[in-house]
Amino acid sequence: MKVRGQSHLMPESMIPDVRIQKEDRCASTGFLVRLGPGLITGAADDDPSGIATYSQAGAEFGYALLWTMLFSFPLMAAMQEICARLGRITGVGIAANLKKVYSKHWVYLGVLLLCIANLFNVGADILAMGSATQLVLGGSATLYAVVFGGLSLLLQIFVPYRKYVRYLRWLTWSLSAYVATAFLVHIPWLTALRSTLLPSISLSRGYLIALVGVLGTTISPYLFFWQTSEEAEETRVHAQEFPLKKKPWKAAPHFRRIALDTRVGMGLSNVVAFFIMLTTAATIHVSATGSVIQSSADAARALEPVAGKLAFLLFALGIVGTGMLALPVLAGSAAYAVAELFRWRASLEQKAERAPKFYAVLAIATIAGVGLNFSGINPIRALFWSAVANGIVAGPLMFLTMLLSTHPTVVGQFRLPAHLRIVGWIATGMMFMASLLFIAGSIRQW
Repeated sequence: MKVRGQSHLMPESMIPDVRIQKEDRCASTGFLVRLGPGLITGAADDDPSGIATYSQAGAEFGYALLWTMLFSFPLMAAMQEICARLGRITGVGIAANLKKVYSKHWVYLGVLLLCIANLFNVGADILAMGSATQLVLGGSATLYAVVFGGLSLLLQIFVPYRKYVRYLRWLTWSLSAYVATAFLVHIPWLTALRSTLLPSISLSRGYLIALVGVLGTTISPYLFFWQTSEEAEETRVHAQEFPLKKKPWKAAPHFRRIALDTRVGMGLSNVVAFFIMLTTAATIHVSATGSVIQSSADAARALEPVAGKLAFLLFALGIVGTGMLALPVLAGSAAYAVAELFRWRASLEQKAERAPKFYAVLAIATIAGVGLNFSGINPIRALFWSAVANGIVAGPLMFLTMLLSTHPTVVGQFRLPAHLRIVGWIATGMMFMASLLFIAGSIRQW
């Protein structure tokens, strides 16, 4: 770029970057424009499988687990912000960064467990979407599942990343269905507020398994991989963007944007989870039908006789909307991780012929998830093994991510601020304990 009165040999760092100044001004004026990977990641956390977990917690234990949403928010937000910073600093995802420092065999094992967990999650989510549609329209749940799986895959293949992200951002509005549902039923707000602010912890086996399940659903490995990869993707698809290691002077505005984006996204995730538990506690738990809740579709079905037709419709349609949001995140996080392991070209912005192996993994994950619905595998068993795989990989992955975020080879001059270091390590310790309890308790229960 040549500036009047200056030599074209002037170093780039000394040239006024008009585009950057313009972007910063735009960023300061458009709140929604600044929300992207963090918002989508947080919304995708409330997928149909997560809805089932939160519904079970509310239906079985009433308001007793509402406090977990307040407790888990700073832990979840800190870990996702750390992952987002890692992607923006390095320009690559978690798997590629892990390979720089650690044995590739351990990285392969972690990615394999991620893929297994995501595969079961995709299958369970697709089945839940089909079942929810069947409740509203009738017909075949399996046929609807195939349609949703195919539609999601086609959108990922044929819609460029920048356009697709806009669609995903709009899909986050489907989560408002769960907030609206709560206001269609009678809620004892003082009781709910007391349970939120003053935890009542039981040492019973069922309560502890539910507690660990809620925490494990809220903080999931696929969310780490997705948000890191999406921040890295942003540095590749925009001509004016670079990894911060190459342009460190641009770090401050990006870190501010990442913090805002992540906290809003994780806040949305926890608010929606809170209202799902609140609604099922105030209706299904009170009506003593909590034992029938084994899936998100079961929760929608149980709501109708106690909360009315509109509450049932909102809850069921929310399952479909959140499923369409979660499927590309689940399949995409696996595809990014595998592609980074083998150094394949990986980008949702490029056409399939430019990144065939990346899109092949994306297609295999989605098609295999649809195929689970024809395999005779019980969806609850699929969710169980998904949770076990997530439990095995979550704690170690968080531990390694924390180390990566302070490793000079990986992040260079960018070190984590003190508050992220402290909360990140607390979250890691909590997840190790939660994972061990969940795996031990679930295996005994199963």
